[in-house]
Amino acid sequence: MSDQEEDIILSELNDEELVQQMHDDLYDGLAEEIEEGVNILLERGWQPYNVLTDALVGGMTIVGVDFRDGILFVPEVLLAANAMKTGMGILKPLLAETGAPRMGKMVIGTVKGDIHDIGKNLVSMMMEGAGFEVVDIGINNAVEAYLEALEKEEPDILGMSALLTTTMPYMKVVIDTLVEKGIRDDYTVLVGGAPLNEEFGKAIGADSYCRDAAVAVETAKEYMASKHNQLAAH
Repeated sequence: MSDQEEDIILSELNDEELVQQMHDDLYDGLAEEIEEGVNILLERGWQPYNVLTDALVGGMTIVGVDFRDGILFVPEVLLAANAMKTGMGILKPLLAETGAPRMGKMVIGTVKGDIHDIGKNLVSMMMEGAGFEVVDIGINNAVEAYLEALEKEEPDILGMSALLTTTMPYMKVVIDTLVEKGIRDDYTVLVGGAPLNEEFGKAIGADSYCRDAAVAVETAKEYMASKHNQLAAH
């Protein structure tokens, strides 16, 4: 099938069929098709926020569930997330203009001494896919880098990742510093990485240990929901 035919088909679908097709294209990691689908919906007068939630977040939710259940694996999820990013590239400036509601904001980074970033990148992408604003400060972050990012970005959530048993304890250094400065309670702290477990998360004073990107998204959503409820109750 030539690209020409493919193009015609996407634009001939009605809105509902197109959104379904975009879910499939996201699942298959087809960035060009996602880009085209986003543009078609915008041309049809869709609000950027609705394109984001219905087409992209809706599609990434399916990817997240299948990743959690072991049907999809990291390479496929990275492809899907990359296609999502292509769509987000078009929507981001438009969302900024319309002041669309967002789930929350997260600063994420791998800790000092650790240069692993696949897990962290996956969490970033899946969080963006769920409608969070994510500021990724990269790898090998000393406590100062986290503090600077927290002050500058004022996020709801701090995510820390480590893949080495030798770098895991540095997470405690960061959390202890937040406690010392009296700002620990300003953030929900999520930690993750292969050598970690729930006991370790509790021991260092994190809010939650997330065993994978899908769990990180679910956990972040839960914290944001309870935060909104608390604010509403006051």
